Amino acid sequence: MNYLVNYRQNSTNEQNQKINLPSSKSEANRMLIIKALTTNGSTTINNLSSARDTQTLSRLLGSIDQSNTELDVLDAGTTMRFLTAFLAITTQKQIVITGTQRMKQRPIGILVEALRSIGCQINYLEKEGYPPLSINPFKEQTNQEISIPGNVSSQYISALLMVAPLLPKGLAINILAPIYSQPYIDMTIGLMAKAGIKVEKLGSALRIENQEYKAIEHTIESDWSGASYWFSFIALSKIGRSIKLLGLKEDSLQGDQAIRPIMQKLGVQSTYDQEGIILIKNNNELPEWLEIDFKEFPDLAQTVVACCAALKVNLKMTGLESLRIKETDRIKALHNEISKFNCSLTESSKGVWEMKAKEFSFTELINIHTYEDHRMAMSFAPLALKGPLLIDEIDVVNKSYPSFWTDLKSVGFELTEQ
Repeated sequence: MNYLVNYRQNSTNEQNQKINLPSSKSEANRMLIIKALTTNGSTTINNLSSARDTQTLSRLLGSIDQSNTELDVLDAGTTMRFLTAFLAITTQKQIVITGTQRMKQRPIGILVEALRSIGCQINYLEKEGYPPLSINPFKEQTNQEISIPGNVSSQYISALLMVAPLLPKGLAINILAPIYSQPYIDMTIGLMAKAGIKVEKLGSALRIENQEYKAIEHTIESDWSGASYWFSFIALSKIGRSIKLLGLKEDSLQGDQAIRPIMQKLGVQSTYDQEGIILIKNNNELPEWLEIDFKEFPDLAQTVVACCAALKVNLKMTGLESLRIKETDRIKALHNEISKFNCSLTESSKGVWEMKAKEFSFTELINIHTYEDHRMAMSFAPLALKGPLLIDEIDVVNKSYPSFWTDLKSVGFELTEQ
């Protein structure tokens, strides 16, 4: 569905509004795998994410012991990677794992080769290095040490970490520098520790002995990635506008809490209380340029690019390489969409991208394409504060934040189906 998104400039009740954020998809998906790997007792997960990716993983894990011989992850990249490692170690039958056409274009060869080197039986059914995969039962561990690049996807490393305790000889994972998305690796290690698993860190190497997960009770925190769109909303709002985001913690395991110091530079003051975090738009002078390395929090890039464009703040960015293999080529998508506002995004030198935003303009109705990517829709939606937008395929938000449009309506946005 395509919707015209507009903002009511004179909306009432603009103070003390509360947004009940979705729970963290990243944390939930890791806990679902940990729960499935726990054989001594039953782990309880509270506040499980309603995101389609998480619900898909939960459903597929629940169906493995049935007669199913093919699992369809749809467009859920985390689910594909986590399930590949999980099945490679635990399945008792041959099973196929597949997904959408876009999923079949997203590489998985690095993870598959690592698992094969351990002794896992995995075959490609179509294009070498890409899903779909046929996975056979694990028979014998042939290696107890692997090396894997750290600059492609931290999900490969997290997938290997979570299954490593089940290997009879344990596993040493040598992560080759540079390492991107380190907070996501740390999140995995932290959740494993809560479930009784010790991960030994030796520089950039991780050592996991053969161990058993213990049953625990765990409550999933609210999602910092989802919070980022509200930071953008406040940054683009009038001075004094405030909002409270419920369920966020100052000691979060999520790397995307980096949105807080970034948005502080863009005029968003934030303070914690017992319920969550309060955002207020202040009148600080905005910088002409921001330099940001996104390698530890790449999912924030789209939010920051769209927000800075609307604020006419130029950006110099590194650490965007992993955006090429997400739901879409996010660098290309951002280039296409911000150009509609008379902004530009170029790779000025290898690995360095610059956005020029000083000529930002909003003189006509602009149609935002979402490229089947939830973050494209949500990153650009706050720009409706500057003028009406037509956003394509708004249902893509179901992947991570199903209530996003309902929450936007609650703060003064109007959505009209076109």
